[in-house]
Amino acid sequence: MKQCLTPSRIANDIRLKRTLHKGAFLLVEGDTDARVYRRFIDSDNCNIVHAGGKEKALDALTILEKDNFQGILVIVDSDFWRLDGIKPGSMNLLLTDTHDLETMILSTPEVIEKALSEFGSTRDLKKLPQPIINMVLANALSIGYFRWLSSPLKGNLGLTFKNLPFEDIVDEDRAKFHVAIEKLIRTVKKNSNNVELDEKKIKARIEELLKNKNHDPWQVCSGHDMVQLFTIGFCFVFGNRHAKGLTAEILERTLRMAYEYTYFRLTRLHSAVEDWEKKNPEFPVFKH
Repeated sequence: MKQCLTPSRIANDIRLKRTLHKGAFLLVEGDTDARVYRRFIDSDNCNIVHAGGKEKALDALTILEKDNFQGILVIVDSDFWRLDGIKPGSMNLLLTDTHDLETMILSTPEVIEKALSEFGSTRDLKKLPQPIINMVLANALSIGYFRWLSSPLKGNLGLTFKNLPFEDIVDEDRAKFHVAIEKLIRTVKKNSNNVELDEKKIKARIEELLKNKNHDPWQVCSGHDMVQLFTIGFCFVFGNRHAKGLTAEILERTLRMAYEYTYFRLTRLHSAVEDWEKKNPEFPVFKH
């Protein structure tokens, strides 16, 4: 079904909806993004649409802007744009504060507290050497840098990180809760059927980036990676009886539901949407 959603079809669907809806259109990347933002928007005045991918959303915006379509706002994950120095090329395009919507949610202390209250063992959490969010972020950093090195604007290695078996990239002693770089590289290589990858060279580049303190980890790390590591932590290190059988999908859904509008209102993204509303007063997005 996602394959059927071409940018032209997305743009045409929005044009058709304009005959019935005179308000704003908020175009986001995927269905899970739409489910989060839908709880925050004024549904009477704003219609939310998901594109099935970042590039499709961007291309659909280009098509609509060429037609001078009014009232279209697009929100996409920043991914590595800030690290690569890429800025949105349209006033109608906004980025998440951090790498993606999931990391925006994970960077909210109240959300983490709710998750720990539901699935965490107070006794085991007290044994950890530092706050759990710091541990997860630190361990997701090597994966994030590997993703960045593999991205089109860097190495363009064509690697596949989707469906990565995270249990294969952490130390055998899972209580250490540590991502082993060698295992990470070998696992991604196997996942990608990429026999040309120079493992030693990649390892050295990742380790070099890990020494760089100028990069904001929240711009580097993927929220999905962090959720996977959180899940391993809950299942093997600091979880309570409710964490038995916990999956990344269940945890991600729990985190999304714990993310309230009061938290979103404190983000730069929310302020950017409000600025867009001021420039487009006939197209409100949020409830006021």
